[in-house]
Amino acid sequence: MSQQVAVFDSTLRDGAQSEGISFSINDKLNIVRLLDNLGVKYIEAGNPGSNPKDIEFFERARTLKLKHAEIVAFGSTRRKDKQAENDESLKSLIEAGTKTVAIFGKSWDLHVTEIIGATLEENLKMIEDTVAFMRSSGREVVYDAEHFFDGYKANPAYAIKTLESAVKGGAGVLVLCDTNGGFFPDDVYDITKKVAAFFPNETIGIHCHNDGGMGVANTVMAVLAGALHVQGTMIGIGERCGNANLSAVIPNLQLKKEYTCIPEEKMSGLTDTARAVAEISNITLTNNEPYIGKSAFAHKAGMHVDGVLKERVSFEHVDPDAVGNERRFIISEMAGRNTLLAKISHIAPSFSKDTPALKEIMDELKRMEHEGYQFEGAESSFELFIRKHIGLYKPFFRLISFKVINEQPAIEGVCATATIKVRVGDRTEISASEGLGPVHAMDTALRKALEVFYPSVKEVHLIAYEIPVGGSYGALALCENAHMPAKAGPAGRRADRRARFHEYLQ
Repeated sequence: MSQQVAVFDSTLRDGAQSEGISFSINDKLNIVRLLDNLGVKYIEAGNPGSNPKDIEFFERARTLKLKHAEIVAFGSTRRKDKQAENDESLKSLIEAGTKTVAIFGKSWDLHVTEIIGATLEENLKMIEDTVAFMRSSGREVVYDAEHFFDGYKANPAYAIKTLESAVKGGAGVLVLCDTNGGFFPDDVYDITKKVAAFFPNETIGIHCHNDGGMGVANTVMAVLAGALHVQGTMIGIGERCGNANLSAVIPNLQLKKEYTCIPEEKMSGLTDTARAVAEISNITLTNNEPYIGKSAFAHKAGMHVDGVLKERVSFEHVDPDAVGNERRFIISEMAGRNTLLAKISHIAPSFSKDTPALKEIMDELKRMEHEGYQFEGAESSFELFIRKHIGLYKPFFRLISFKVINEQPAIEGVCATATIKVRVGDRTEISASEGLGPVHAMDTALRKALEVFYPSVKEVHLIAYEIPVGGSYGALALCENAHMPAKAGPAGRRADRRARFHEYLQ
C-alpha cells in the first residue's frame, strides 16, 4: 500500500531567489493556482517580513479559494537578543494569516558561533522559543533545519539537539536541509535513516539544493530512508544551482516507487503545470528535462523508433501520457523507414511501406539535410514537404515579387515599407504597407494582398514565436528552421536566406 508524501513547493520563495527571477504579485498568484490545481499540499510563498511585495501578496492570497494546497509563510527563529513575542519578523508571520509557517534555524555549530554569533545553548533556546510561540498562535510549524547534513557531519550530537528543541517547541515536521547542495545520495540516505530512527514519532522532511547535480537523487534517497515530506521547486529553480526539481521528484516517487505525492488523476497535468510555471518565470526549459521536456519522449534514431512502435517499453521508461507529455518521432537523415512512415501516416493514412514514393522521400530528405536544411522542430514545413511529394499539396498563392525598403529616421515607429505581388489562380494582387521593421512591413503587405482572396486571414494572429539562440537566420529560422552551410560568408548567407525565404513564401 502506497505511503503519502507531502509535497512542499518553494517556487515562490526559494525559487524567487534564483538569479534572473522576479515575480510580480499576479505572477505569484497565478503560480499558486497552478500548483493548487496540480494537488501539492504546501506552497511556500515568501517572507512577509522581508518586503512590501510579499506583504501585499499574503493579503491578496487570503481571497483565493484553494482546493488542495495551504499557503505557507516563511521566516527564521527569533533574534538572539529578542523574546519571540517581541520579534518583528515573527509578528509579520502571524499577520500573514497562514495556517502553516516554515521556520528555519541553525543546525551547524559553525553557523551558530561564527555566522549569528550565538552560543550553542542560546541557539537551542531560540529554536524552541520560536516554534512554541508560533504554536501558541495556532500555527502548524514546519521546522527547516538549515545546513543539517553539514552540521551532522561536523557535530552529530548537536545537530540532533537542534531537532529535539524544535520537537519540544511543538514542530509538526522536521526538515533536514542540504543547504549547500553538495552531499551525495548515500550520505543523505544514511543520515536521514538515523534521524528517522531517532525520531520515530515525528514526520521527517527533506530539502535539497542541486549544487552537486544530485538534488532529485538526494530527495528520493531521503524518502526511501524514511522522509515523508519533500521540498523543492516545480522546475528546479533556486539560489545558485537551484533546488530539487519537483517535476522530476514527484513522478519518480509516484510512478516508480509507489508513493503518493499528488492525487493520481492530477499526474497527467504535470507537464502543463511545469511549462506554465516556466512561462511565468520567463525561463526556457531545456528540451531534455526529465518527464516534462519536449524531448523527454522524442525518438530520432531509426532503430529506437522501430522499437517504440513495436513495444513502447523498449525505449521509454514510463508512458508519456502518465505525465501529460507526448511521444514524438524526429525526422532527420538518421530516420529509418518506420519513422518516416509513422509521420506520413498522419497525413496520408493509406501510405504504406510498399509505396514506391517512400524511398524517394527518404532520399530527398537526406539530400536536403546534407545541404543544411533541418526539419527538427519544423513540423509544418515537414508536412508541406510530404504533401508536395505525394500530390496532396495545394498552392494557395504564388509569390511573384517583393521589395522592402528600410528608412531612417523612424517616424512614429515606422521605419520600413514593403510592396508585394502575388497570384491566385489567374488573378494578381499588388499591395504595399508600412511597418515597425522589415518583417512587420512584409507581414502586413502580404496579409493585405491575401485577404482579397482569403478573408479568413484577418482572423490569424501571431501569439508567440521563438528565435533559436546562436542562430542569425532571422525570419527563415522561424519559418523554415533551415540552417545555412557553415562555409558561407556573411554576404553569401544573406543572399542564400533571401532566396530561401522567397522559396518559403511560395
